[in-house]
Amino acid sequence: MSEKITFLGLGNLGTPIAESLVKAGFELTVWNRTKSKADSLAALGAKVVEDPLEAITPGGIVFSVLADDAALEEIFSLELIEKLGEGGIHVSMSTIAPETARQLAKIHSWSKVHYVAAPIFARPEAVVAKVGNICVSGNPEARERVKPILQTFVRGIYDFGDDPGAANVVKLAGNFMIAASLEMMGEAFTMAEKNGISRQSIYEMLTQTLFAAPIFQNYGKIVAQQVYEPVAFRLPLGLKDINLTLKTALDVHVPMPMADLIRNRFISAIAKGRDNLDWGALAQGASDDAGL
Repeated sequence: MSEKITFLGLGNLGTPIAESLVKAGFELTVWNRTKSKADSLAALGAKVVEDPLEAITPGGIVFSVLADDAALEEIFSLELIEKLGEGGIHVSMSTIAPETARQLAKIHSWSKVHYVAAPIFARPEAVVAKVGNICVSGNPEARERVKPILQTFVRGIYDFGDDPGAANVVKLAGNFMIAASLEMMGEAFTMAEKNGISRQSIYEMLTQTLFAAPIFQNYGKIVAQQVYEPVAFRLPLGLKDINLTLKTALDVHVPMPMADLIRNRFISAIAKGRDNLDWGALAQGASDDAGL
C-alpha cells in the first residue's frame, strides 16, 4: 500500500482498527498515552512513537480514535495540525459533538488540512470480522481519498456530505437508539422473568423473529445473560454520548424525553458502582426497579 498512516489512540476500538490497517499492508506509525497498548501493533510491524507530534508525516493521513471532545482538542494542537500541513487529512473516528467537529474542521483549514469525520458503528469483535459500518462527512476530495482505506476494515461506508458535523449527528442518533434498545430489552426481559419465563428463552424467540437484527441479537444476549464483561464500551462513555445527543437536540429545539430517561439510567448505574462495566449494564436498571 502506498499510503503512510499515523494512528492516534489505541483503546478497545482503536487497536483492532489499527491492526486491520497493518494487516492490509499499510505502513503505520502509532501513538497511545499508555505505550504498552501498542505492543500488539509493534509485533505486527507498526512503528511506535513516544509523542503524537513525532508520529505526523507532513501531507499524510492521520486516524484518531480518542475518548471525547477534550482529548481530541488536546492532541490536535495547532502545532500538530501545522506539521500535518497542506494536503494532510485527519480522519476523526471519535464520537464527539457535531459542533466540535465543525470547529475542528475550521481550525484544520487554516493549515490547509482536510478534516473528515468518520465515526464507526462496531464493537471490537465486529471490527475484527470486518462487519462494522462507518459514517463519513467533510471535505469531498479527502472523503474519496480515505474511502479505500476504510474499506479494509468495515462492511459499509455511508456518506453524509460536506458538513463535517453531519456524520457525528448520525452517530449520536444511532448510539441513542442502541441505548434505548438496551432499556427496552431490560424492561421486557425483566417483565418476562417475573412471570416465570426465562430471559434466555424470550431473547431467543424475539431475536429470531420480530427483532432479528444485530443490535437486538448481540446486545440482547448481554441483557439476557446479565453478563457485562468483557467491556467493549464503558458506561461513562455511554453517558458522554447521551449528553452530547441531548445537547445536539437542544441546539435545534428537538425534545427527546426518551433520551432524558436514558441519561438518568446511566447516572444511576454509575452511582451504583457499575462504571467499569460494559454499557449493556444500562439494562440492569429495570431489574433493580423490579426487585431482582
